[in-house]
Amino acid sequence: MLPRRDIVKYGFLAVLLPTATQGARAQETKTSLFKVVTTKDEIIIGLSPDELKTLGGSDASAVAHALAQKGDMAVWQYNVHRGANGELQQAPTAKIGLIANSSLRVEPYTTPYAIVPHQ
Repeated sequence: MLPRRDIVKYGFLAVLLPTATQGARAQETKTSLFKVVTTKDEIIIGLSPDELKTLGGSDASAVAHALAQKGDMAVWQYNVHRGANGELQQAPTAKIGLIANSSLRVEPYTTPYAIVPHQ
């Protein structure tokens, strides 16, 4: 039989463990945003960690290189919308195709809003 002190200690750890793994899982599913700039316009796209891994990197350079190598890519376009709770969030709006162009630039993009991951 465990002493009462150990039961409390292990019970506390049992409560913390799921919280720690949920935080790690949230980091794994974090969508990265990039601004794609052409001579005509600019759009914000989002890529999941799995998509970035497929491209061979997690920075804007890897995205630009993959687009140049492939010639085109299907990605999710992101825009600012109000969520169910009324707060502004960066959310996927449409799956679009990007075509490589010599006047293309890809930049990392930061937002003050919560990012909604795409499926």
